[in-house]
Amino acid sequence: MDLETILNTEIAAGTTVGDIFTIEFLVGLLGDLLTAIVLIIVAFFLAGWAKRRIEGLARRYKRLDETLFDFLGNIVRYIILAFAAMFILNTFGVRTTSLVAAIGAAGIAIGLALQGTLSNLAAGIMIILFRPIKNGDFVEIDGQMGTVKNISLNMTELATVGNYQVLIPNADVWGNQIVNYSAYPTRRAEWTFGVSYGANLADAERIIRDTIMSDPRSKTDPEPFIQVNNLGDFSVDFLVRVWVDAAEFFAYQADMKRKVKEALDAGGIEIPFPTRTVYQEAAAE
Repeated sequence: MDLETILNTEIAAGTTVGDIFTIEFLVGLLGDLLTAIVLIIVAFFLAGWAKRRIEGLARRYKRLDETLFDFLGNIVRYIILAFAAMFILNTFGVRTTSLVAAIGAAGIAIGLALQGTLSNLAAGIMIILFRPIKNGDFVEIDGQMGTVKNISLNMTELATVGNYQVLIPNADVWGNQIVNYSAYPTRRAEWTFGVSYGANLADAERIIRDTIMSDPRSKTDPEPFIQVNNLGDFSVDFLVRVWVDAAEFFAYQADMKRKVKEALDAGGIEIPFPTRTVYQEAAAE
């Protein structure tokens, strides 16, 4: 049965041509809505799946940086959702080229109004791509020292030694000097130990060396440096430099100060301290 026959039949039954086109429009609109819903569900499923797959690569292979792949996963997710949105708009007859131009113009205006936020965003992208720091690093940034807990697109989160949170805008992170204490696996600990001028320097050096090198955390390669480097006002100063694993640096440095002091005391090596002699003239009679 062709369209003309159907129209004649419907008109004969008292239904107008306008009613028929209204029904067809509603049916078509309902179909488009169902298609859009299905596309939205599929897009969110694919976007989430792709994001999880990309993030899973960093967790599977320890050589890959987790922060970078989290960022890439979010980028892929937003790209998939953006393409799905464009396709859905085309389904409803929206001219996406005009929409893209309008969004671009609005983006320029928003960008001018949010220059500070966008600078943090750009800096966050640079940090994630070039990775001067990563989660778990112990760093000093803009006068703040702590462990990196999270790097987002807008700010970097540090947990200080006292375990309080510090949030630093990424523009300040990227634009300031970054000291990364975790970048290398080892660090050099350094101390200055002073002994009295009357002490036997050979015995003092031996006690310092034996005490420090008996600790299993002390590394023999590179060779430790233990030498007299200063003749002070009150003491002969030994400069001591020993390499240790970066993760043990702070505890090791503190432990050695106490152990060397106790060993020098036990060996009869005097550790001097500043003294002052006051002469008082007798009053004339």
